[in-house]
Amino acid sequence: MAKGLGKGINALFPGEDLNETEKVEQIALEKIKPNPFQPRKIFDEEAMKDLSESIKEHGVLQPIILRKKGSKYEIVVGERRFRASELAGLDEIPAVIRELNDQQMMEIAILENLQREDLTPIEEAEAYQNLMENLSLTQEQLAFRLGKSRPHIANHIRLLTLPEEVRNSISSGELTMGHGKALLGLKKKKNIPLIMVKTIKEKLNVRQLEALVQRLNDNVPRETTKTEKKDIFTVEKESELRELFGTGVSITKNKNKGKIEIEFYSDDDLERILQLLEN
Repeated sequence: MAKGLGKGINALFPGEDLNETEKVEQIALEKIKPNPFQPRKIFDEEAMKDLSESIKEHGVLQPIILRKKGSKYEIVVGERRFRASELAGLDEIPAVIRELNDQQMMEIAILENLQREDLTPIEEAEAYQNLMENLSLTQEQLAFRLGKSRPHIANHIRLLTLPEEVRNSISSGELTMGHGKALLGLKKKKNIPLIMVKTIKEKLNVRQLEALVQRLNDNVPRETTKTEKKDIFTVEKESELRELFGTGVSITKNKNKGKIEIEFYSDDDLERILQLLEN
């Protein structure tokens, strides 16, 4: 289970522990619809087949949670069991019906997946963005509500500013979130897809990509005088600061003085960095 979720899903929803007064019903699969707020878009096919085989042999051991929606039902918790039951050829599934509003549905769906670490970085980012938009929350309010740090929320949301092909590569596992953060540090944003292809083709790890991005950024013309080659200490410190702030950082030195440049990409991003500096 993922750490740092504060009170977690049980603070919003009593999990899947059934109350004595709750009735387990057999609901036809054809009457059930997926959770419209389900943040997870990718379901592991092999894992689904394994669960399906288990259901064929043992049945569905734990009821799913549904809410009534017109003449149908929407899944609150248990979409994997529902999908695997369809794959196993079942007609019905044991379920408990609960009354929940859209806000509760949305929060439950996200928290359940976060606790099970089922989301890709992009799915997680989209889930945070949807919560903020639909519940009118700031990054700080959302972080407190979910028991996450504000930089964690901000770093994920920044991934959504990447080109679609890069986001797809992160979702598929070709690239990691670390690769995405490194690509965001490129000064010439139009080169991001090109560097992404190079990263995948040459199987660059995050550190190698960060070094490449730094070299490319150093070659970007500046208004100042000729850039001197940076010593290893400066390069290491830049890398540490990029990791800390989750954005592009450049250190320039001239004898005993210099400057640190920290990039930001939106007002929220600036607020996030200022908060880190205050702390």
